[in-house]
Amino acid sequence: MKKLKACTIEELQEVAKDIREKILNTVSKNGGHLSSTMGATDLIIAMHKVFDVEKDPFIFDVSHQAYAHKLLTGRWDEFDTLRQFNGMCGYTKPSESEYDYYVAGHSSTSISLAVGAAKAIALKGEDRIPVAFIGDGSMSAGMVYEAMNELGDRKYPVVIVLNDNEMSIAKPIGAISKLLSQTMAGSFYQKFKGKVEKTLEYFPESATYMAKRFEESFKLITPGILFEEMGIEYIGPVDGHDIEALIETMEIAKNFGKPVIIHAQTTKGKGYEIAEGSKEHWHGVSAFDLKTGEVPKKSGAKAATAIFSDMLVQLADEDEKVVGVTAAMPSGTGMSSVMEKYPERFWDVAIAEQHAVTSMGPLAKEGFKPFCTIYSTFLQRGYDQVIHDICLMDLGVVFALDRAGIVGEDGETHQGAFDISYLRAIPNMTLFAPYNETSMKEAMVFAKDYEHPCAFRYPRGAFLAEDRTCKAFELGKSELLKEGKEILFIGYGNGVGRAEQTAVLMDDDIAILDLRFVKPLDKEMLMLLSKSYKKWYVFSDSAKQGGVGSAILEFLSEQGLQDIALTSFEYDDNFITHGNTKLVEESLGLLPEQLAKKIF
Repeated sequence: MKKLKACTIEELQEVAKDIREKILNTVSKNGGHLSSTMGATDLIIAMHKVFDVEKDPFIFDVSHQAYAHKLLTGRWDEFDTLRQFNGMCGYTKPSESEYDYYVAGHSSTSISLAVGAAKAIALKGEDRIPVAFIGDGSMSAGMVYEAMNELGDRKYPVVIVLNDNEMSIAKPIGAISKLLSQTMAGSFYQKFKGKVEKTLEYFPESATYMAKRFEESFKLITPGILFEEMGIEYIGPVDGHDIEALIETMEIAKNFGKPVIIHAQTTKGKGYEIAEGSKEHWHGVSAFDLKTGEVPKKSGAKAATAIFSDMLVQLADEDEKVVGVTAAMPSGTGMSSVMEKYPERFWDVAIAEQHAVTSMGPLAKEGFKPFCTIYSTFLQRGYDQVIHDICLMDLGVVFALDRAGIVGEDGETHQGAFDISYLRAIPNMTLFAPYNETSMKEAMVFAKDYEHPCAFRYPRGAFLAEDRTCKAFELGKSELLKEGKEILFIGYGNGVGRAEQTAVLMDDDIAILDLRFVKPLDKEMLMLLSKSYKKWYVFSDSAKQGGVGSAILEFLSEQGLQDIALTSFEYDDNFITHGNTKLVEESLGLLPEQLAKKIF
């Protein structure tokens, strides 16, 4: 592609058109993030025109909207492999390109990173400007304001590009989104406008022209009050699709020599009419028909998220004390249905996992039963709150951990590998997992009636195991699904299905245990099984360190059971790459046929 620095405005507009076409063709085949990255294309082109990507840190928040950046930094041909196994990552990744300054996949980190980069640049005495690109949805997290508080005080030269598309993933939540996109509907402005209009009744008609001009000017400055009060210069709102205006604005910001935020208003899905506007469906998509926008229908077992969603509605119908929260992921976590039916009892608090967790504590204290529904990878963001605000108080909050295990194309930042390891260490926390549809419902019934902190995990997509009847969940009790001779397969959660699939491939008569609880363990059952089975194999979609195998090894050590040979098929101590889930599992040696071969 032609170097942007030498391009005219007309040529840049053609570049934007080519980039959007490339994104559409690739995402329609591979899946990926669409509407946000289409809307951000013109902004990113202007960034590359004004700033020097070879020296200025380009820091993308979440970075799902950075496809144009990838295409402008020598990855045009490779882009066809987007999100594929051994292909290009869907997020920024320094190991992929020197122009990706930092790894990103979780929101609201960009301004903190920019402050850190600015400090390093100042200490080194270099002429470089960090550019943080952040969406309005990410502005709902407290970390952003912690960073801006210091930035406004220290006055480092940082440019913040605020991509305001009036949407994060779901409907925007909170005062900040309202300030950015609905300022003119605020009570202050309405009262002010009313007083002006009343005063104008005593003036000639020609004065209405001046009043209209004043209103438009007022609209331009009002959203900036928040940032300027924090010591950060504000420019905007500007049209996020007017490349010429964006370049002029960024040139001004570049020469400020102090922190400045450029507030740009964009349209999600820009350039693909079917996806344009605030349509949650088009944030992240699987492969689709480019002409119609339709996704091919897939037949198969019911997804674990759908099972959770239906059962949560049932529990809420039966018990008015059941409440819940999610952090900007109502559709992804299956909370949408219950939120629509009981909007006064189930809440989306935007991208604010810390607040989501802590806010459920008082509800439990007041006699309600909160279901805190968050992806495994995102609960990491609320870890101190789980310890300090829930477990220390021993409050009966339920953590429903969606996307546990390998999630596929989203890769390292989204794999649900660590929840067992980081939750098992917390006093008062109980951990358990279902393995099919019926056990999922039984697990949720147990969770609703349990009076202490607890967490259960379930996979993206369908469970591996077929559905069957199973007994009700009882604290710390496992279920022996099948007896055998010498070998015992211990499955936890979706690992039960993997254990069953592996056992089918082997000639030996293998016992299979649904562990159910990793904290507390069913010590009585394990002691009993230790008398008959001397080779134990652990199946769990989780990190090996601190995981299910570790818990069982601790038990064996405590009991002095040295004659048990235990092998864990959990994830080794590495971050897991992106790609089709089966291909990723194959690379880790976790497919049933691979596991059967290892055992033989």
